[in-house]
Amino acid sequence: MKKGSIFGIIVIAIAIAVIISTYASTSTYGTFTEARATNGELHINGQLNKKKELYYDALKDANYFSFYMKDSKGQECKVVFNGTKPQDFERSEQLVLTGQMIGNEFHASKILMKCPSKYTEDKVEVTEATAKQASL
Repeated sequence: MKKGSIFGIIVIAIAIAVIISTYASTSTYGTFTEARATNGELHINGQLNKKKELYYDALKDANYFSFYMKDSKGQECKVVFNGTKPQDFERSEQLVLTGQMIGNEFHASKILMKCPSKYTEDKVEVTEATAKQASL
């Protein structure tokens, strides 16, 4: 075989390996119902239920944090995170959890929070120039 043919086969093999590894490492978005049906890792988008208890006791176990979340379909589930409670967690508007169901609890390995912006419309002051100021 020519060197060009061997080089082409190697490039194609590397490309296939990259595509397979990228596909294998990605997980999909879903709901708590879908998480119960699958064994793999899943991303769940939802909102914190602020009416229910958040449990975190740093003195007892600094790596245990639990709370309740409603997914995008409105189904609620208890979430357990084996890590410290994120700062300003209660202020988050939206959560994206990565993890899997174990029994009736969703065990999150990652928590992404979307916090409210400090640049909201009610805090921004709008100043308009008058015709007299504009001509100066």
